[in-house]
Amino acid sequence: MNTMTTTAVASSPVETFDERLRRLLRWHFDPQTGSPFWLRQRGLLDFDPLRDIDTAADLVRFPDLTDQLRHVPVGDLIPRGLTGTGFRVYESGGTSGAPKRIIDRDYRRRLLTWAMQRLRAHHIADPAHWLHLGPSGPHVFAYDCARYAALGNGLFHTVDFDPRWVKKLVAAGEADTVKRYVRHLLDQAAEVLRSQPVKVLSTTPPLIEAICADPELHAAVERTVETVIWAGTSFSPESLRQVEEVFFPDTTIVGIYGNTLMGVAPQRPRRPDDRHLCVFEPYAEAVWIDVVDDDGAVVDYGQRGRVRLSLVSDEMFLPNVIERDTAVRVEPVGDATVDGLAEVGTVAEVGDVRVIEGVY
Repeated sequence: MNTMTTTAVASSPVETFDERLRRLLRWHFDPQTGSPFWLRQRGLLDFDPLRDIDTAADLVRFPDLTDQLRHVPVGDLIPRGLTGTGFRVYESGGTSGAPKRIIDRDYRRRLLTWAMQRLRAHHIADPAHWLHLGPSGPHVFAYDCARYAALGNGLFHTVDFDPRWVKKLVAAGEADTVKRYVRHLLDQAAEVLRSQPVKVLSTTPPLIEAICADPELHAAVERTVETVIWAGTSFSPESLRQVEEVFFPDTTIVGIYGNTLMGVAPQRPRRPDDRHLCVFEPYAEAVWIDVVDDDGAVVDYGQRGRVRLSLVSDEMFLPNVIERDTAVRVEPVGDATVDGLAEVGTVAEVGDVRVIEGVY
């Protein structure tokens, strides 16, 4: 087997998103380097991606093909120019239907190195051991947090957590069984906290609220944990305020927005003039996000709309993805070159599928 590793043509350190887009379009649609998936799609498009796509604004010409990620053989997603081994497969949570699958080898490691720098801007506990009270298995959330822990020279503890089972219970109206399963998750976390010097807890908003409702576990977290990282589901502004000001006033609370397809967008450090408790900023090197209205037009700053994203990396090309989420569009600040997102929420339905968040 050929174990050589080939990567896309090296980018310039001052390369803009549009310059990177044009370079990687040549990569993904070249028969020598593109993936079987995109080389097949090229013949079905009613435009020439190499001639007609010039800027990020042009990406809306692509159809949203992410539903095909539910059934396409994942090997067809690997660009032919990336030889060798080490690819991983991750699945979405299945909130809007059957799980979508992606491949990853090097992109997410670069992304998470950047994201860890953003987390450190919040003065999170570092170095530190982590407890991940969240899903693992095919879900990328655990890999992300394990990488953060490794970058912080910490050990990484997990629990046994199946979010899809909880979604099925919620859909079936089995509220009592959901409560018992949440109790099972909290008991596992309590066992780790009793014996291990954990300083960072990564988890989801529903489980943070469950911890706050358990006086003994809340006291244990407040006593030992210095940083809580939340992600996976939405957090209302009022609930977040209660967690920060009432339940964990001496703990650093940091949010991360993201999903399997796009990666992560950590919360930026709060500014005195911020109108929102939490503003997320995406990875400008590879992700382009717009907040749009029902007609696909970008909304004004301060307005709510649907999240539309494009991922442009040498490993994956996912243009014009209409997400399940809505958000408020926030103007860039400081040296940021991309819009921020605030007050992220989830739509009730995607197509004819009811969206169920559950505990992740």
